[in-house]
Amino acid sequence: MGIGIRKPKFELKTPEQFARMREAGLVVADALEQVRVAVAPGVRTIELDEIAEAVIRGAGATPSFLGYHGYPASICVSVNSEVVHGIPGARVLEDGDLVSIDCGAIVDGWHGDAALSVPVGEISAEVADLSAVTEGALWAGLRAAKAGNHIGDIGAAVKQYVREQDHSFGIVVDYVGHGIGSSMHMPPNVPNIGNPGKGPEIVVGMALAVEPMITLGSAEVDVLADDWTVVTQDGRPAAHWEHTVAITANGPVVTTAADGGLAGLSPV
Repeated sequence: MGIGIRKPKFELKTPEQFARMREAGLVVADALEQVRVAVAPGVRTIELDEIAEAVIRGAGATPSFLGYHGYPASICVSVNSEVVHGIPGARVLEDGDLVSIDCGAIVDGWHGDAALSVPVGEISAEVADLSAVTEGALWAGLRAAKAGNHIGDIGAAVKQYVREQDHSFGIVVDYVGHGIGSSMHMPPNVPNIGNPGKGPEIVVGMALAVEPMITLGSAEVDVLADDWTVVTQDGRPAAHWEHTVAITANGPVVTTAADGGLAGLSPV
């Protein structure tokens, strides 16, 4: 009896495909940097979207988000209690806001996806700490994203980092990271809470978007009437940081970081 060839469960990329993902990732990095610089009191969130789209299209890439399941913009702009998927519009940024920017770009059919949280003017110490802890948790998760580990190791690293910094912070579980490559979202899911050694094994060829979403209070969230914007139930601020990481034969490469993640992936 013949035995069929079993297809891989997850999309595994070649070095050439990873190179296209790196190109897309650098476009995302540039767009996020341009938006970060533009964040200031008095700026409308739609202006940030216009900046990002201009950078993406100017590089010959395509925005991943625009038109995705009907999403109407090129980036997500989430302010204060908005966790993710905030739609850019007429809202004016104010001093003390924390704004999370999520951006994706496509080059030759291959995706990059990243996010960062940016202070608007002077923010409170506790909100600044929230953003810093979320960024630190992202890099803790990325350091766990290496061949031979399991998806659960990423979430375990995120949770451990957050809990070591502040036991009162909430870790959003209703929204997770994901596989990425020829589509923006694909298996496996990458939760921000996990058990070491559990879940699918991480192997060379995988690409993952790791994206902790951390709150200053409860981790419970709702979706607004626009069917996109996710907000904290208790109205307290949230932060969101994300990078795309490629699992290569030479180790993990953060495709959406200008330095490939060299600084952040170094042992702490």
